[in-house]
Amino acid sequence: MIRTNSENPDFKKLTDQLDDELCAIYNTNKADYEDYNRITNLPTVLLAYENNTVVACGCFKIYDESTIELKRMFVVPAFRGKGIASTMVRELEQWAIELGYKNAVLETGTGQPQAIAMYQKLGYTNAEKPGQNEEIGHSVFMVKRLV
Repeated sequence: MIRTNSENPDFKKLTDQLDDELCAIYNTNKADYEDYNRITNLPTVLLAYENNTVVACGCFKIYDESTIELKRMFVVPAFRGKGIASTMVRELEQWAIELGYKNAVLETGTGQPQAIAMYQKLGYTNAEKPGQNEEIGHSVFMVKRLV
């Protein structure tokens, strides 16, 4: 695994694949979520490689002064079930701790039950997203105390 930034072409390649997969799961169009999913100038990106081929990505951004938000987690389908995603989450959490953050949040969707199960196994719990009063649809907000 390597620590890099959002300008890395391998990150862009995988996030395009992630967007395609999310559109298929939730029957949406890329343009519908482009502003929400676009990640630029982010110095906290993690990439996983196998035999010099990028197979997974993830990153975090600052949510508030003590909290990071995990974003853009994706493992190429052929490499799922090998523990790569769990390892990446733990590495991103460690990186956040090194930078002084104490909490992590994330948002995933009901159409991704394997992701929800993995996050729960790693200690994340479902929570209400602050300031979200309306029906959240397929969105699942999760939180975890890091230290």
